[in-house]
Amino acid sequence: MKQWKIGIFGAGRGCDIARNFKLLGCEIVAICDFHPARLHAALEELGEGVASYTDFKDFIEHDMDAVVLANYFYEHAPYAIECFKRGIHVYSECISNGTMAEGVALARAAENTTSIYMLGENYPQMSFNREMKRVVDTGSLGRILYAEGEYNHPGSPDDLWFAKTYCYFPEHWRNFNPATYYITHSIGPVMRATGATPKRVTAFAAFAPVEGAHPVANYVGDRAAIITTQNDDGSIFRVTGCSEFGSYHNAYRVCGTEGQIENLRGTDGKIMLRYNGWSKPEGAEEVNCYDPDWNDPDVDKIEQSGHGGSDYITARMFVEAMEEGRQPEFPFNLHAAIAMSSVAILANRSVLAGGQPFDIPDFTKEEDRAKYENDWLSPAYLADGTPPTLPASSVPGFA
Repeated sequence: MKQWKIGIFGAGRGCDIARNFKLLGCEIVAICDFHPARLHAALEELGEGVASYTDFKDFIEHDMDAVVLANYFYEHAPYAIECFKRGIHVYSECISNGTMAEGVALARAAENTTSIYMLGENYPQMSFNREMKRVVDTGSLGRILYAEGEYNHPGSPDDLWFAKTYCYFPEHWRNFNPATYYITHSIGPVMRATGATPKRVTAFAAFAPVEGAHPVANYVGDRAAIITTQNDDGSIFRVTGCSEFGSYHNAYRVCGTEGQIENLRGTDGKIMLRYNGWSKPEGAEEVNCYDPDWNDPDVDKIEQSGHGGSDYITARMFVEAMEEGRQPEFPFNLHAAIAMSSVAILANRSVLAGGQPFDIPDFTKEEDRAKYENDWLSPAYLADGTPPTLPASSVPGFA
């Protein structure tokens, strides 16, 4: 088996991801970050022999098979395209493109490369989400009509450590991140469980800004965006971006014509699977409440991993794709990733337009690409320093 040479772009989250590739026998050969303290801490953890860079232009010339893009949230697409030009495989953390035009450029560039591209979205591989997909795949829920995904992550407005660590200068993307944008943790699991791709989106936001002088106050002010999609199979999703209501939870539910399955909030991943008495499978109970099993040979390594073990499984999927010379399965492949990003971007436009629906383009089609190839609108600063061209808040002018 080949020992894959991996480069890490972004030393914060990137260092977490690197641990999982090391568990898989990969070699971390280079790391790049402009932040000196973060780069130094990553080098101390990763050990000797890892080359360090502060400029991507130098880093990308290093001899490596794949790059983990763990840089700023909005800025993955241009760096993925540079990897494509060199035939370097790409593991992209979170959304694939920050603008619609970047989605077009990414889709076009992918047609002229041998690179494998994978969205490193880890939440579908949490144990309860894996169990939901397993049950859906049995067909016992019937035709899937509806699914929910909530990534709810409230925090203290006085968390100075978070501000210093995660949004440490005024133009940082987190200070301009609309409530619809951080969407892959909510929509990724339900896309994987159901196999459905969103085709139309509408959204509304709940405006409740942090009042007064607090270290995590920003230009958004919305605590949540409730996003609804109509999908290619006729089903409906109701998802959030990164929401901040109630208490912390990751909650998912899939409903079919014959039954439903969900993880129960506040139970650390316990599953509730329910059927109607007239349609339950033979030998099954109407109500089934249980802890899901991993059903995986690598449980020992999974339990060493972050995000409930999902980080390891996601990295393993990427290594398997490289070994087999194929693109990853849905929804981790390029066009599913662009669809998720399009939902995030166009849901924000729906919020700004009072809930107006927007069609989700299919960037496998050149006619859809042509509509958006010059659409660089963004609520945050772009990689080249271009300032925001859209409001980040549902209340324009809020600061």
